[in-house]
Amino acid sequence: MSIQPKLSLVGAGPGDPELITLKGLKVLASADVVLYDALIDKSILEHAPANALKIFVGKQKGVCQFPQEKINELIVQYAQSHGHVVRLKGGDPFIFGRGHEELTVAKQHNIEVQVVPGVSSAVSVAGLQEIPLTRRGINDSFWVMTGTTKDHQLSRDIYHAAQSDATAVILMGMSHLEKICEVFTKFGKANTSVAIIQNGTLPTEKVLIGKVEDIVAKVAESKIGSPAIIIIGEVVNLHPSIWKEQSLSISFEQ
Repeated sequence: MSIQPKLSLVGAGPGDPELITLKGLKVLASADVVLYDALIDKSILEHAPANALKIFVGKQKGVCQFPQEKINELIVQYAQSHGHVVRLKGGDPFIFGRGHEELTVAKQHNIEVQVVPGVSSAVSVAGLQEIPLTRRGINDSFWVMTGTTKDHQLSRDIYHAAQSDATAVILMGMSHLEKICEVFTKFGKANTSVAIIQNGTLPTEKVLIGKVEDIVAKVAESKIGSPAIIIIGEVVNLHPSIWKEQSLSISFEQ
């Protein structure tokens, strides 16, 4: 029987293994090879066939054993030699997951591709902490951005977000937290609330609430760190630890 090369880009969700989609599990069950990331809960791999190859290709802070170019090579290699490659990625493959880069390489080699979206930590982690990224009467939008560009610099979008009323959701930004707070302070947001959520959805989850003006000191005291999501905006005031309905001026009518 001839091999039919195929790549499935599957989002595994934000960490909790129960947050992968039903379709993601079905696709995983048909894998010949699974290439999985560092933030994947390994219990998810139990849903792959016992005889499927399961290969760690994760990248972690300070360690890049598998650069993207190598991962691309492995996708093509295993698809051509084994058949169905499932690229299991944390969150959603197309939200800071480099999924489209892998899709492009596969298509260049005439490999069939399917995409299975995942639950992104950018929205789910906040929701599980009862922080709505949008709330009628408070804000009209939210921005999701990286805190660190491919050149390890602070994203320019931080400056734009700091000038808006949108909720700012910043991924991969802990190493630039002090600079991020300086930018928001520059644009009059020193008193804006901030939530930092480390290891969201996992048993090891930690949550820190503060203001732009004091969150850096609180982080140093608490030793909270990466991987973490930074949320800046008035909706953080709805977190159960600080929300007092009578103190908020919210319009419930449009």
